[in-house]
Amino acid sequence: MQIRSFQLSDYRLVAELLEEVLSEECCEETMGAFARQLSWDSDLVLVAESAGNIVGVLIGTIDHHKGYVYRIAVRDSFRGQGVGRQLVSQMGKRFKQRKVLKVLIAEDKHNELLRPFYDSLGIRSVDIVQLTQPLAIVAG
Repeated sequence: MQIRSFQLSDYRLVAELLEEVLSEECCEETMGAFARQLSWDSDLVLVAESAGNIVGVLIGTIDHHKGYVYRIAVRDSFRGQGVGRQLVSQMGKRFKQRKVLKVLIAEDKHNELLRPFYDSLGIRSVDIVQLTQPLAIVAG
């Protein structure tokens, strides 16, 4: 498996993955944030690729010196195989390269479902933040 930056040619496959994995409401919110992040900094959108297929995606953003993990999605058949962990680890390295002082998980009703995953990574609840504004405003 390879973790790499999103490429424009990945768009359709990433959109299909998000539609498959996320609820309809979450997918709609995520697609807007995904498009905005691509226009700002596509290096903070990571994909996990296995045998030429996109099996996971992580959308991150930076606001001042804080890095945010906005959304992570992993194809059902690849869950429990460390894909999410590798995506978060690679995003952490990118945040560190950019001198991010603190990494936060964007807490919303959709990410709340992933709390056990983040707990398994050792991310304390203090590192999870409720966004008071949409991602477009936080990162813009």
